[in-house]
Amino acid sequence: MKKRIAPIRAGLLFSLLALLTGCVSQPSNYSWGRYEQIVYDTYNDPGKAAPERGIEQMEKDLQVARSRNRPVPPGFHAHLGYLYYQVGKADAARQEFETEKAQFPESSVFMNRLLASLQKK
Repeated sequence: MKKRIAPIRAGLLFSLLALLTGCVSQPSNYSWGRYEQIVYDTYNDPGKAAPERGIEQMEKDLQVARSRNRPVPPGFHAHLGYLYYQVGKADAARQEFETEKAQFPESSVFMNRLLASLQKK
């Protein structure tokens, strides 16, 4: 019976170590800046979050990311494009959507839809 318990204990110990290792936070490859907070503010309280302020903050964060040679996270350019669209800058929005599509090809279907809707206007 003791021979069976040793492999079970080893398996439990391995599982516990794997679980604890998975809980350790790893540094992100992306430069997040205030992106998450801006998105939250935009959708949580739209009247309070001025698009111009979000654009200003995201542009600053983009400059910081570039100066540190780090990429911005997925969705960053798409949200920046959305903010540009809100203030009537369709050309800037188009450019951001194209950038998002180029950096994250998995977003192509959604970005193509947004680009098509910009062309209709």
